[in-house]
Amino acid sequence: MTAQTLLSSLTTLGVGGPAAGYVRAESEAEIIAAVREADDAGTPLLIVGGGSNLVVGDGGFDGTVLQIASSGYSVNAEDSCGGAAVVVQAGHDWDDFVHQSVLHAWSGLEALSGIPGLAGATPVQNVGAYGADVSQTIAAVRVWDRERGAVQTFTSSELKFGYRNSIIKATSVDGSPRYVVLTVEFQLLLGRMSAPIRYAELARALGVEVGQRAYALDVRREVLALRASKGMVLDPADRDTFSTGSFFTNPIVSAEMAATLPGDAPRYPGGSDGEVKLSAAWLIDRAGFAKGFGLEPDGVAQGRASLSTKHTLAITNRGAATAEDVLAVARAVRTGVENAFGIDLHPEPVLVGCTL
Repeated sequence: MTAQTLLSSLTTLGVGGPAAGYVRAESEAEIIAAVREADDAGTPLLIVGGGSNLVVGDGGFDGTVLQIASSGYSVNAEDSCGGAAVVVQAGHDWDDFVHQSVLHAWSGLEALSGIPGLAGATPVQNVGAYGADVSQTIAAVRVWDRERGAVQTFTSSELKFGYRNSIIKATSVDGSPRYVVLTVEFQLLLGRMSAPIRYAELARALGVEVGQRAYALDVRREVLALRASKGMVLDPADRDTFSTGSFFTNPIVSAEMAATLPGDAPRYPGGSDGEVKLSAAWLIDRAGFAKGFGLEPDGVAQGRASLSTKHTLAITNRGAATAEDVLAVARAVRTGVENAFGIDLHPEPVLVGCTL
């Protein structure tokens, strides 16, 4: 165990103070052993994967930071009727697995290309993009249940997936989950064609209609290009990519609330009767926060943190930001949207040792 590891070195946002203790676990056995050791000692535990969905306070974390670093995947079954059942270790790089799935002609994950982080994080908040999310392909998730002290397997229905939510996220507190993900099993169709394209921007880029399919390799290429154009693919040379991706979730509101917005406000089905999903990016832009908001030397964070110059949903570390700088930009945006539209934006990343 190494003391005083900085959380800023373990997160894509690049902010966060020291950890009292740090453990890197490279196998399922090591993950379980580290969790049990911390729990038996009554030590607070923070689980870190790729660090792409974390904002850690400048005071750091007074406990054990466990970095999940298991890797690899195996095929449990593969046939033309049932497709491929593939089990992925929690610490496996997510985009590498998506790439491998396309190369193996396992269809269903291609629209989720370029998302930073690890496979084990994807079921936690039902990771999604471009009209797809992992709830559409996850068959089961094996976890270590810290309360029972035992391995447990959740089926897809038992995970209670919702918009950026699951039973794993709902039972976590400040980045410390009851259920620590060990492996994720995906059920993927066989074929070189993608799942139906559900996102209009992606369909246009591919030259197909919404609902049609395209070659999965083409889908992956276009998704990576679209994400890169928005600063959503990690690039050490591009400060716009030093972020948690989308900082706010798209609000889900009542039809009555949605009706109060201007006619050109994007509206999508909210998943429940009478609910409407709105575009957080549209709300932020229309509330007066343009790309690059905060870059001014006299801005809310003196230029150290700002909205991305490519996308208003990302809050970026321009090179010397603290967690408090990032939160200052987030608070300004949230307050502005609330004042303009009466809608409260909620953060998508997990906030540890800090609050909005």
